[in-house]
Amino acid sequence: MFGLSRNSLWAFGVHLLTASGAFFAFLALVAAAENQFPEMFLWMGIALFVDAVDGPLARKLEVKKWWPHFSGDILDAVIDYFSYVMLPAFALYQSGLLGMYASFIAAAVIVVTSAIYYADTRMKSEDYGFVGFPVVWNMVVFGLFVLSPNEYFSMLVVAACAILTFTPMLFIHPVRVKVWRVPSLTASALWLVSGLLAIYYQLDPPMLVDAVIVLSSAYLFFAGFFLQLTGKLK
Repeated sequence: MFGLSRNSLWAFGVHLLTASGAFFAFLALVAAAENQFPEMFLWMGIALFVDAVDGPLARKLEVKKWWPHFSGDILDAVIDYFSYVMLPAFALYQSGLLGMYASFIAAAVIVVTSAIYYADTRMKSEDYGFVGFPVVWNMVVFGLFVLSPNEYFSMLVVAACAILTFTPMLFIHPVRVKVWRVPSLTASALWLVSGLLAIYYQLDPPMLVDAVIVLSSAYLFFAGFFLQLTGKLK
């Protein structure tokens, strides 16, 4: 790596930033193994923040131009699968949130359906949204931990999301989809703040925090489908 320009070093730093998400996910795994679920979700949140900022940085610093033999897409996919799929699936199993056997079955459904989804080259829409539920199980499982619905409803949520993975229903990317970007970013910010408050309250927050999590999650879940029905998202 001798003789590299400043621009190329800054560009490679984006790859290092992306890779740091794997370390934060590892810390989340350690916390989950020790049944420290608030700490687990905190580390998962940091990994989520890294995932949110590395893409815009990569495009701004022209990472593909300076490091064409390093695939940021593959690096991102590997870390995303671990952070968004394996970790929340393990958290369900480890916690027994749905009951011992149901939690195991739910975890199995999550990891298998998500692996197939990651292999689908049609997962991105023309407008940079997602075709089918984009396997953001970290958000789904976090909601189940905080809201604590009964086991049957929780299993229904997992089953519904797994099925929606393979449907043509569109979901927004809050940063990349231009339509409704401001309300999408606002909903994301509200979800993030309420999520941090829920972690502060050890996943048992006041009802107002629960309400914000439900409403912001509902927006992020259904906004793409509404835009799809009205022809504003393809």
